[in-house]
Amino acid sequence: MAKLFEPITLRGVEIRNRIFIAPMCMYSCEDRDGMPNQWHLVHLGSRASGGAGLVIAEATAIRPDGRITPWCTGLWNEGQAARWAEVNDFIRSQGAKSAIQLAHAGRKASTHREGSGVGSVSLEEGGWQTVSSTDIAFEGYADPRSLETEEITELVQDWANSAKLAVAAGFDAIEIHAAHGYLIHQFLSPITNQRSDIYGGNLENRARLLLEIVIAVRAQMPEEMPLMVRFSATDYREDGWDVEQCATVANWCSDVGVDFFDISSGGLVTGVKIPLGPGYQVPLAERISTSVDEPVGAVGLITEARQAENILQSGAADVILIARASLRDPYWPLRAAHELGVEVDYWPRQYSRGKWPSA
Repeated sequence: MAKLFEPITLRGVEIRNRIFIAPMCMYSCEDRDGMPNQWHLVHLGSRASGGAGLVIAEATAIRPDGRITPWCTGLWNEGQAARWAEVNDFIRSQGAKSAIQLAHAGRKASTHREGSGVGSVSLEEGGWQTVSSTDIAFEGYADPRSLETEEITELVQDWANSAKLAVAAGFDAIEIHAAHGYLIHQFLSPITNQRSDIYGGNLENRARLLLEIVIAVRAQMPEEMPLMVRFSATDYREDGWDVEQCATVANWCSDVGVDFFDISSGGLVTGVKIPLGPGYQVPLAERISTSVDEPVGAVGLITEARQAENILQSGAADVILIARASLRDPYWPLRAAHELGVEVDYWPRQYSRGKWPSA
């Protein structure tokens, strides 16, 4: 059996293989109410039918001003939870597990989606005042407002409330988004965190928000439900967040209940040189993997079955997260099984007669 198709257990949840669908924003809530709709059902459901082990829903805001765009999904009310439950019911019917990435975009919120404009959405157009660890804007976006210390407690409670709704909606796991230059990453990085309160300064203080969120979210989850964190392991700047700081904070997260780490990179600032190439983030995942006892996932330009299998066989990561390759081919996992000569028993009944079609 190829390692890619070995089951993996996170806390109390067994996942049928080690191919996870990474969270990818669709910007498709046309009513701008954060409500998932038929697009999300079909998009996420097709990846479950395609053989993935775990399907992670896109960055989903814990409150309205946490959305990247006005068209992003949310999970701050029961109506949204009911819609997500419909998505989860279908994913489970296909034999996959589901997770949701809970997020707040911070200074990168209230932006246009492709085709609607450039930069920040103005107040007149339905945008909002953004908040962050800082009052310095992300390049090309409107200035954020620096959060007051007492407001941060409210944010932590918002994450906890969304976690409670995620449990009610039937998700099998929750991921906290601490990557790609969004709010938690803004607190973690010394580039965007020059605060003088208990949430700024040394690494322990910069990690305080994340750890408080982990504790609050974990308290809302059943004991058997896995909690995951997505990190950007480097800002690609010498004065920024780096893989060594990430490894330290990952260990602190392990101590308070995190079961899996999803390792990406970048997104905090522009103008940095990113060494793009096949599997370019795998060494970052491997570094985190050597520092924590929990399983670690690698993502980023992993496009071929043999490439993914070799990463797992090398011990660099325990899981492969597929993103754009899955957009090109929702059935990437089934194709990978075919290419690696693995027989799986979760071909959709409707497609099983011919298995992988020949030319």
